[in-house]
Amino acid sequence: MHEVVIERVRVYEVALPLRVAFTISGGSMSVRRSLIIELVDRSGVCGYGESAPFEFPFYSAETISSVKACLRETLLPRVVGREIKRPEALLELLADGVRGNRMARAGVDTAWWDLVARMRGESLVRLVNRRLGELGVAGEHLRPSDSVACGVAIGIPADEDLEVLENEVRTAVRRGYQRVKLKIRPGWDRDPVLAARRVLQSEGTKVPMWVDANGAYDRAGHKEDLAALDDLGLLFIEQPFPEEALWDATVQNHESPTPVCLDESLVSDDVARQVVEMDGPLIWNLKVQRLGGLEETCRVYARGVAAGAKLWVGTMPETGIGAQAALAVAAHPGCVYPTDLEPSDRWYDPGTDLVNLTMSGSGRMCVPDAVPEFKPGDSMGLLFEFD
Repeated sequence: MHEVVIERVRVYEVALPLRVAFTISGGSMSVRRSLIIELVDRSGVCGYGESAPFEFPFYSAETISSVKACLRETLLPRVVGREIKRPEALLELLADGVRGNRMARAGVDTAWWDLVARMRGESLVRLVNRRLGELGVAGEHLRPSDSVACGVAIGIPADEDLEVLENEVRTAVRRGYQRVKLKIRPGWDRDPVLAARRVLQSEGTKVPMWVDANGAYDRAGHKEDLAALDDLGLLFIEQPFPEEALWDATVQNHESPTPVCLDESLVSDDVARQVVEMDGPLIWNLKVQRLGGLEETCRVYARGVAAGAKLWVGTMPETGIGAQAALAVAAHPGCVYPTDLEPSDRWYDPGTDLVNLTMSGSGRMCVPDAVPEFKPGDSMGLLFEFD
């Protein structure tokens, strides 16, 4: 990796209205508010990363407000004026004496990787690939693709309207998405899956489908609800139980014919180690924001492929800035299921995303062979800076 001396840091806030509100089991988002971190090297090169929590703590404990405070009061003062040579050194610097706050750390971490890529004139995927090799990943798991498969994530429609859901599934299939994921919660599970299945059959497609509960179920109280999904041909159920319920997820994975995928529970490489040791679920959503950045994500990828886990890359979703890190990981062959990465115009009005993402008619997104050109624009408000 390149030697980087951080001379200045700027933090911007952006608020991009969503074309349609996105609702999961715990809450809803109608505006993508994110924090963009700009790291400036002493040579004047700038790197950009993103912290993308929600405004309220319905997905994780972090929020926009808490991330602002953590960046301003704890993380950024540690970075300014420091020479940071390696990603593991940055991880140690950001994590020392800091519990949680992984999305705050992800913004700084991904900005550093972006800065290094720009200084070296390399793509982000190449840097990630090199780091994976250092972590012992080899052979078939170390040959990145030049594009990734995109899957659509369909939220819970207003008033739980099945007709709205069916139209969204139909539109997604016709646009070329290679997977359908439905957000569910108790009382909104079997019926939407059946409705989506009817659309898939009528469209003559066999794209896989899974559901994502975002921790909304309780194993003791919702056994019948979860069992009612078992005959619907789902690939798996993502995060049925709360983040801390790893043992419940493990038991469910052994007892149910529908496999369990870990999302919110998988917050670190150490948790990944424990999941492997307890014979827990081995379908993992790698989410750069939730894991605190690319270094920790690379470690979990390395552990996952060594354990035979089936990996894929999730999103919050971020803006096109944050999506660059996700693309760099998703390009690797250990990620076997379609990503949550979607084109910018799925979420935002044309031309409003910070970096525009596109998808082909066959449902694939190109992995950039260079970091995208970017400069802070009028849509980004400067919050604070350190030098």
